[in-house]
Amino acid sequence: MRLVYATNRWRRVRYGVFDRLLAAERRVVVCFRHGRLMMMPFARYGPRPYHVMISAHHDGQFIARTVARFGIGAIAGSSSRQPAKTLRKAARLCRDGSFLCITPDRPRGPRMRAAPGAIMAAELAGAVLLPVGYATSQRWAIGSWDRFLIPFAFGRGVFVAGDAIEVPRRLDENGGESLRQRLEDALNAVTAEADRPTGHHPVEPAAAAVP
Repeated sequence: MRLVYATNRWRRVRYGVFDRLLAAERRVVVCFRHGRLMMMPFARYGPRPYHVMISAHHDGQFIARTVARFGIGAIAGSSSRQPAKTLRKAARLCRDGSFLCITPDRPRGPRMRAAPGAIMAAELAGAVLLPVGYATSQRWAIGSWDRFLIPFAFGRGVFVAGDAIEVPRRLDENGGESLRQRLEDALNAVTAEADRPTGHHPVEPAAAAVP
């Protein structure tokens, strides 16, 4: 990961949103695609600590050990076992000043379809959602469910930040679904925007949407 970052020429698009959110002392939930996990430790900006929500399974523990080398904390949890407890812990860290990082497409997919967990965490924390994506010119998208991106050295890379999405308090079912769709569309947009200048067609979302 460090080799790839050091040997690619990187640029950042619309990162002024981080400055605005930091200046306003806003709480932030950073959202990105599961398949774009590998280089996201380098997408960080600003002085605040970062915590990422991960699966409690062994693959999640591997990710936790990896991101710890970059000074990023981990919140282990499950979407099927006591999810409310995990969300409350994540929201508490966000209220205490951490940037909370979540992949809204669940560990088993469907690809590029947002589940409501990030919205729930942001609502509990009184935070905004911030979609972020990245891409590189030299890469391999493996045939996994999430089309996981493995970037190579000696190319070009770009990080793209979208607009912050406000999360109202006490969302009803219709409001929650509308916001989920908005987040999903925003994440797909920043990921596609990162892909295009690196010479690649955007990865398409899976056909099935999260109910």
